[in-house]
Amino acid sequence: MESIAEQSLVLHEKLRGKIEVVSRAHCSSTEDLALLYTPGVAEPCRSIQRDYQRSWDLTRRSNLVAVITDGTAVLGLGDIGPAAGMPVMEGKCLLFKEFADVDAFPLCIDTHDVDEAVRTIFLISKSFGGINLEDIAAPRCFEIERRLKELCDIPVFHDDQHGTAIVTAAGLLNAVRLVGKELGELKIVISGAGAAGIAIGTMLLRMGFGNVICCDRQGAIYAGRDGLNDEKARFAQVSNAHRESGTLADVMVGADVFVGVSGPGLVTQAMVSSMAPRPIVFAQANPTPEIMPNEAKAAGAAVVATGRSDFPNQVNNVLAFPGIFKGALQSRAPQITEEMETAAALAIASLVSDDELCADYVIPSALDKHVADVVANAVAQVARRGYDATK
Repeated sequence: MESIAEQSLVLHEKLRGKIEVVSRAHCSSTEDLALLYTPGVAEPCRSIQRDYQRSWDLTRRSNLVAVITDGTAVLGLGDIGPAAGMPVMEGKCLLFKEFADVDAFPLCIDTHDVDEAVRTIFLISKSFGGINLEDIAAPRCFEIERRLKELCDIPVFHDDQHGTAIVTAAGLLNAVRLVGKELGELKIVISGAGAAGIAIGTMLLRMGFGNVICCDRQGAIYAGRDGLNDEKARFAQVSNAHRESGTLADVMVGADVFVGVSGPGLVTQAMVSSMAPRPIVFAQANPTPEIMPNEAKAAGAAVVATGRSDFPNQVNNVLAFPGIFKGALQSRAPQITEEMETAAALAIASLVSDDELCADYVIPSALDKHVADVVANAVAQVARRGYDATK
């Protein structure tokens, strides 16, 4: 049989793109032409000129998201350039439509310069209702997102950070409940201190999971450690409460939870065996996890999750981003807040009932299209509460 890679290449060549533009109206008469284009279209233009908010009612931007990359951190391939990142961006747009009926458009920008990227994205932002940043390398991705949030009047969301954090937190909520441990008392070790690792750690701290220790290639991150970039230094100030140092293996001793967003084969069975009783292992590196599920279970792991679809408990961002943007667009939220992210994680976790919860089912299926609506409703409720609070 052909490999998945070979089959995918054949399919992409056949499709020549996974998305297309479809008209929402038909132009088959002079009256249609006059209403949809000139001269009639001048009136909606004038209406938006008088009241900018009318752009949400009179154009498609109310349901349109830009999916934007610079091609510097595409999947596990690294910096392959914007053109080579286009198949992933098209796939992301397809998922937006399939799971949440949100229209999305891929944009691949050819720059490594933060200022240039921020200005380019800001200048096109009035065409869209939201911006999904994707596959942009750390630490540049942090600054790009932060600055765009300050400039833009629409939601800006870096999915590699926050989408991964939301789904990971959702799965961990259920896994912790299953193994009978208490939030706030957990020792959590994260392997990988890039966009995903720091975002996951930040969210777990915010949600009160317990003490979080993040490790990069040099080992545990702690306040005062040499060689930290700005993002790692900021995270070190709020994490690793006991300033543990050493290698990943060193800090995994006695840990209740391991989360991997790093690379293949970095965790051994001995490292899992050194963890606290009934440990939770979320080995999410793709395509090869930090430790294979069968090895982790044989070493004593009570719950194992990966980023792969061929094992139980797939941590897949499609559980988060379609519903998050759908809820934000429906409520016309100007940004996606931390409260919305927490609401999304709780909503995803709630879809695994007490009767369903087991070691092989702590996260809903990535193909469950019911998830997006539940997440959208939770996000929209938080957004509307925020509006009410400002009145």
